[in-house]
Amino acid sequence: MTKLSLGPFQGITDAPFRNVFKQHFGGIDKYYTPFFTGIQKDHAKNLQTEEIDPSCNDVETLTPQILSTDAEEILRFATQCKQLGYKAINLNMGCPFPRVANKKRGSGLLPYPEKVNEIFGRVFESIDVDFSVKCRLGYFNPDEIFPMIEVFNRYPLSELIIHPRIGKQLYKGEADLEKFKEIMPLIKAPLVYNGDIVSVESFVRINKSLNCDTSTGSVDEFMLGRGLLANPFLAEEIKGIEAQGDKKTRLHAYAIALYENRLRHAGGSPKVLGRMKELWSYMMNSFDDPQNIWRKIKKINALKDYKNAVEEIFREMDIVI
Repeated sequence: MTKLSLGPFQGITDAPFRNVFKQHFGGIDKYYTPFFTGIQKDHAKNLQTEEIDPSCNDVETLTPQILSTDAEEILRFATQCKQLGYKAINLNMGCPFPRVANKKRGSGLLPYPEKVNEIFGRVFESIDVDFSVKCRLGYFNPDEIFPMIEVFNRYPLSELIIHPRIGKQLYKGEADLEKFKEIMPLIKAPLVYNGDIVSVESFVRINKSLNCDTSTGSVDEFMLGRGLLANPFLAEEIKGIEAQGDKKTRLHAYAIALYENRLRHAGGSPKVLGRMKELWSYMMNSFDDPQNIWRKIKKINALKDYKNAVEEIFREMDIVI
């Protein structure tokens, strides 16, 4: 049976988002936190937040993610997550943004298999939770994945999530499905595909392509990203879950509930507008005139104007999902 997860997006898929999303939509089996950094000591303050607080999250469906090249930091993170009830953590080796990659973190770590082997050797000496990796094919070129696979195969990764682009691409061009198929039989860990699943049609095409020859391995878990932010119904549609109620009404309720939830958790801070705008930069594509919607959303500068703008959008615009 196909399993679907939601990939992490800094500034968007935080705890308020995940909790509201689960109340309004189905189909997602697993969530990942946006990455944590700076776990410099036991009981780090940045882990004492609702983002990872078990009372605010379902620890059975949430995997905390860390961005790090320090084995001791990863182990501290794993220990603290286990104490909170989590059974797995994920290492981000996929972030493509230069401010991260230039420090040899995220996808910037992929050209350095010896360094990764050194990190993993120390981590797997002591870690007592499941440990997975999210990565790309490389940073500078897609063949960087081959020596990295040799490293991955030395260790009992609980899963390996691969987005088949290189870091330098950011999100430009198309995901390299053929390269993903080439490396499938080489990988020992359970494999998860991530990239360019933006509709049921694209999912069917990718799923069929990856699983057309099971002698080379198969993929039964897929991570959704930008496609789900643009169309929150996507996971339900992929799994064939029968629609409950009018889509436009549900989407409207979700947009308001998320705003109110974020506002409550932020103590009324206007910073909430920035996070809502980030989501709308994707969700505008659910409507027939996305650029007009973006103009309306982008010019909001005061909390009092958000709901009015949303009401106007849902009153005047038609959805196309």
